[in-house]
Amino acid sequence: GSLPARLAGIAAHLGRLRPALLLTSNWGSIEWAIANRLSPGLPHLHMEDGFGKGESLRQSPRRVLARRLVLRRSTVVLPSATLLQAARSLWRLPDPRLHLIPNGIDLSRFSPEGAAAIVPGDGPLIGSVAALRPEKNLGRLLGAVAILRQEGVPLRLMLVGEGPEAERLQALAMELGLGGSVSFAGAIADPAAAYRAMDIFALSSDTEQMPFSVLEAMATGLPVASTDVGDIATMLPPENRPLVVARDETALAGALRSLLRDPALRLRIGQANLAKVRRDHDEEAMFQAHAALIDRLARR
Repeated sequence: GSLPARLAGIAAHLGRLRPALLLTSNWGSIEWAIANRLSPGLPHLHMEDGFGKGESLRQSPRRVLARRLVLRRSTVVLPSATLLQAARSLWRLPDPRLHLIPNGIDLSRFSPEGAAAIVPGDGPLIGSVAALRPEKNLGRLLGAVAILRQEGVPLRLMLVGEGPEAERLQALAMELGLGGSVSFAGAIADPAAAYRAMDIFALSSDTEQMPFSVLEAMATGLPVASTDVGDIATMLPPENRPLVVARDETALAGALRSLLRDPALRLRIGQANLAKVRRDHDEEAMFQAHAALIDRLARR
């Protein structure tokens, strides 16, 4: 139906449920936030954790204005400093209503100890775990690997994930002459063993905020070569930051090259990453921060 009809339906549904708190997540739920503003309203907690293809390079002015107007009286949770800055300067939301809660992961599940997946071939294994979507730009990673292969650098590449780009990426790998060097593992319900098979984790995205895949790689003791997007440079310790590079396949190839040629460097950076993720990104701390905020708002 029309927007007014949808908003009326949402308001009626909330009226029947009478919840203690409305919790919404990302742009897809914005109509619920609008309906809540138009009625007397419930305590409202909204979370934003990143943008899809439509806003990967530039936020939509229409959506910026909507967030600015609709979320002014809401409590807003953001996982990254990049998003927090957007909420302050672009959406112009009141600072007391903004809360930075960094992402956390299950450190007992993702660790260097345990069984590793078996990946055929020789040479250090570069891995990436991502949905195969345009904004992840895995073609950039394939291009970087092609540069290194042309130089005779021994390596393997494993891509874990599925999505609409799968066929195009497989065709590109063949076009670049990487058929024997690249394995497409598809979606894996529990990728912990896949991380443990890797020697290097690579991320080639055009947009991120605080990606769980990087945290999972850090918790497995891996060095990370990544494009400089979102909070990645601040997520990583100083030892790894030189390997956060421009969104360019030549730059990414350079970061990977230094890791491929130096096993001791891989080990040293991996250990620094492991120490930092254990200190700053335990999921229990994330749960407690969310729970305290939810409890405070619900008790209103």
